[in-house]
Amino acid sequence: MKKTVSYILLLLVVVALIFGLDQWRQQQHRSLPGTNEQYYKIVPLNLPDSLEFSGEMVPLDLFYVREALDRELSVNTYWHSSTLQLIKKSNRWFPMIEKTLAENQIPDDFKYLALIESGLANVRSPAGAVGYWQFLKGTAKDFGLEVNKEVDERYHVQKSTKAACDYLMESYAKFGNWTLTAAAYNAGNKGVTRQMDRQKSASYYDLLLNEETARYVYRILAMKLIFENPTNYGFYVEEEALYPQIPTRTVVVDGPVESWADFSVTHGISYKVLKYFNPWLRQVYLKNKKKKTYHILIPESPFDRTHEELILSENGIMKN
Repeated sequence: MKKTVSYILLLLVVVALIFGLDQWRQQQHRSLPGTNEQYYKIVPLNLPDSLEFSGEMVPLDLFYVREALDRELSVNTYWHSSTLQLIKKSNRWFPMIEKTLAENQIPDDFKYLALIESGLANVRSPAGAVGYWQFLKGTAKDFGLEVNKEVDERYHVQKSTKAACDYLMESYAKFGNWTLTAAAYNAGNKGVTRQMDRQKSASYYDLLLNEETARYVYRILAMKLIFENPTNYGFYVEEEALYPQIPTRTVVVDGPVESWADFSVTHGISYKVLKYFNPWLRQVYLKNKKKKTYHILIPESPFDRTHEELILSENGIMKN
């Protein structure tokens, strides 16, 4: 009898331990930040009831619009490493981009266009498009950017942002619609106009387009949703993890420079850091035969050299 009672008591203890452990696990899950379930399983994402792009409503009542947005939102939410890096980098570059967009009457949502175009890096596409805004050489020159062997202002973030604003405003003047303006940045004004005429439609959401352009605006919208409410999609990024803005001073150059490496040493930085802040300098020298004036950015002293390795990995430093 005593053995039976002991076995029963032991069984009750085991059951209590199992139940207690399960309760503790549930409590730990409840104590995690946020309300989503992404901490322990991959789940479908909830789409918003309403959404707008640059003040224009997205027709989420259309099934194909909802499904297209769902696709891009899922891709960018669950592509954790890439989206996490973009969130970190945006802290450094968005303030300048936002300011330039505002000064040129371009809606703030277009900062996400730069994000999906280049990942906020000075990349070169297979077609030869360059920089944060992915300008082709001819288009860049049309909008006032200098492009030659010594200087390529497509790599100049601020100047290329201003050129992009001019390009976007020209497209908006044609379409009178910011959503079509965004699509035309990918497909070209002529490409979008051709499809509008063929299909007798003036709405991006109703046009049958090539896959890249068909996904383009939805990618922008997905990034907007994630960046405006990152915790809703499982991104918890502490402020100290964000890439900081680095104060700079300007050195005016209005003549030739025999060696940018020597110039760098003179100003207390490495050539590598000079190229980070001035990636539009395309040679190790500057002949500057036309005696143009250039503004060279130098990080304020004292320069925290711990930033040096960080910044090289996230802005696409190019070879000479």
